[in-house]
Amino acid sequence: IRDIAADVLRRMPEQWDLVAVQEKYPTMYQESMNTVLLQELTRFNKLLGAIKSSLIDIQKALKGLLLMSEELERVCQAIFNGKTPATWLASSYPSLKPLGGYTTDLLERLKFFQTWVDEGIPVLFWISGIYFTQAFTTGAAQNYARK
Repeated sequence: IRDIAADVLRRMPEQWDLVAVQEKYPTMYQESMNTVLLQELTRFNKLLGAIKSSLIDIQKALKGLLLMSEELERVCQAIFNGKTPATWLASSYPSLKPLGGYTTDLLERLKFFQTWVDEGIPVLFWISGIYFTQAFTTGAAQNYARK
């Protein structure tokens, strides 16, 4: 459990600086995708926070520096069984993948959004990689209608 927790934690990127992203992609009438991006990053920051805090707490608990709560024990049990912890899924996009697949999928989604932040609005979108697709489709429709 310790090795898996350390590996997943090591692979997780830092949370996005939402203020910096909003400065780079301000809310504008002409570009609804800026709002979509900020909403997506806010959701992923919440998920990253939940994952990182639980993994850090697991490492502390396994060293005897933190009391193992019932919730933390459930996270450990899920990791031991190769399942995605329910506490992560509570802050997550819908997924039925086991822990390894979930982690890989999450990292790919984060990479997609990091590329968006770094390089600008993509020409092609990974629809299933978007957390809240209804906001995306609404933003795309608004952009089209406003042209």
